[in-house]
Amino acid sequence: MSIERMTRPDADLDEQWFVALDVDGTIMHEDGSIDSVVVDAVAAARDRGHVVTLATGRSWSTTAPVLEQLGLSPEYVVCANGAITMQRDDSAPGGYVRRHVETFDPTQVLERIRGFLPSGKFMVELPDGYRLYTEGMTEWNLENAREVRFEELLDHRATRVVVTSLEHGLDEFFGIVDQMGLHHVSYAIGWTAWLDIAPDGVNKATALERVRGWLELPIDRVLAAGDGRNDLEMFAWAGAAGRAVAMGQAPDEVREAANEVGGSIDDAGLAAVLDSLP
Repeated sequence: MSIERMTRPDADLDEQWFVALDVDGTIMHEDGSIDSVVVDAVAAARDRGHVVTLATGRSWSTTAPVLEQLGLSPEYVVCANGAITMQRDDSAPGGYVRRHVETFDPTQVLERIRGFLPSGKFMVELPDGYRLYTEGMTEWNLENAREVRFEELLDHRATRVVVTSLEHGLDEFFGIVDQMGLHHVSYAIGWTAWLDIAPDGVNKATALERVRGWLELPIDRVLAAGDGRNDLEMFAWAGAAGRAVAMGQAPDEVREAANEVGGSIDDAGLAAVLDSLP
């Protein structure tokens, strides 16, 4: 049973929602700040008895501080675009353990991408959360990480691969990725020229559906909020019977995939979405 369900044991379960929130661009601004009205809305939704968690492309090491900022400790947290699901365990260091981990061998896809982006910057996240990255990957949080030569990225089991090529514009980058013909992996393109790669068939939706099953929550009372292309599968999952909410600043294809569009991150749009829950 999740901590949210325990928060108010007298809550009407017929009104309880399973709420999955993206982090960057949904909860958190680009500078790492979170509006106080959003923090308050998250806490209020939890205190009303809703099961509120995060579903993010971030690694666990960069997700845990967001939970602390929100004062949130859900039973399950989805990281690495669905490749890692953490479970609360008060006896463990940091209060969480890895409950489910999906991995793949990134060697083939890394070599193929490098053929198209020889000057690209690469990062590989290992199952234990440690990251290996190549020179120039300076725009990422590089704690619990080590710079290596490209060849040292190969032949590891990985939960996630990130590739950036900031000398390319977004439209140009889309075209290059189309030419790559990536197979047997799941991938999403970000707001700028970066590519996020996960094991085949793994995304936020697959992990959230697993969590929903573990918690025995109804599929018609799920709400997912996000703003990125890595939220498309999550929107399809939530919107089939529940609510898929795109942030107001999301790209056209993301807004079109949702069945609701909220306010932008600059307007703390998530707060109104959460306040609309019973």
